[in-house]
Amino acid sequence: MPVLIQPNRAPSVRVKICGLSRPEDVFATASAGAVYAGFVFFAKSPRNISIEQARALAVEAPLGLAKVALLVNPDDALLMAVNSAVPLDMIQLHGSESPERVAEVKALTGLPVMKAVGVASADDLAALDTYSEVADQILVDAKPPKDADLPGGNGLSFDWRLIAGRQWKAPWMLAGGLTPDNVAEAIRLTGAQQVDVSSGVEAAPGVKDAELIAAFVRAALARR
Repeated sequence: MPVLIQPNRAPSVRVKICGLSRPEDVFATASAGAVYAGFVFFAKSPRNISIEQARALAVEAPLGLAKVALLVNPDDALLMAVNSAVPLDMIQLHGSESPERVAEVKALTGLPVMKAVGVASADDLAALDTYSEVADQILVDAKPPKDADLPGGNGLSFDWRLIAGRQWKAPWMLAGGLTPDNVAEAIRLTGAQQVDVSSGVEAAPGVKDAELIAAFVRAALARR
C-alpha cells in the first residue's frame, strides 16, 4: 500500500528527481520533499527502465508524488503501452518532437505534457516561446553536444543568465548540470520555481544516492 508523504506546506520551489529505477530511490525522493518522480523510457540511457519496472515503482510510490514518464520521440504504440500500464501524472517529451506532436501526445494520452527544450545560446530562446504555446510545462535544459548519445542527463549546464527573470506562457522547470552545490545559485540567478536533477544526485550513472537527493532538495528549498 503506498505510503502518504506530504510536506507541511507547499514548497517554495518544486523539485523533480528524474531517472529513478529502484523503490528506495522513489521513497528517498518523496521523503526529501521532492514533488515529481521521473521514469526514463529511453534504451540508450543508463536510467532506462521497462514498462513493468515503472509500473511497480509507480504503484508503490508514496501518495502525493507526481509520476512523470520521460520519452524521446515516442511513437503512438510506445506512448499507449506506457500510459495504459503505468499510473502517470505527466508525460515529458525529451526529443525533437514538434509543437504539433506535443499536441498529439496530449490528445492521445489525456495527460499534461512537459516539453524539454535545449538551450546553449540566445538563439535557442525562441523555441521556448513556441513550445510554451502548446505544452503544459516546458523544461529549460542544457542543449546536449552534437555527438551526445543522450538528449539529457549529461550533467551539463548552460549560462543561466540567458533566462534570468524570464517567464513564459506555460510554467517552466530548470534542468541541466544541477547539483546540491549549485542549485541554490541557479535558482537565485534564474528565478526558477521548479528544478529537475538526474545525474547530479547519483553515486554512479543510473544509481541514485539518497543523501545527495536529500541534500539537493534542502538546497533548493533553502530560503536565501
